[in-house]
Amino acid sequence: MTARKPARWQSSDAALHAVQVAFDVEAAVLEAVRQAAFENNLSNSDQIRSFLGLAVNRHPKRPRLTVTLAPEDYEALAKRYGLLATDRLAIKERVTQDLIDFARQQNGA
Repeated sequence: MTARKPARWQSSDAALHAVQVAFDVEAAVLEAVRQAAFENNLSNSDQIRSFLGLAVNRHPKRPRLTVTLAPEDYEALAKRYGLLATDRLAIKERVTQDLIDFARQQNGA
């Protein structure tokens, strides 16, 4: 007996079959793709899809930055901000504010 998926989950079926592909290239190629993506306001992945003539999702995406943090990174950030390493939400909020401040400094605001 197979359980029927809720309708809201059915739209993710295609994504479940997609495969992420990594390309090992020279630094110059990586930089060219990153620069073109920046200039075209695309992610690196969408820039590659556009270059290859593949469909690019033009729906606005929530702009976000990501970084992978190990437990020792949380320890270091907790020390930096005077927080507990287990208070990951507070750490995230402080990092977010630091990034906002960084952007303002970079833009001369």
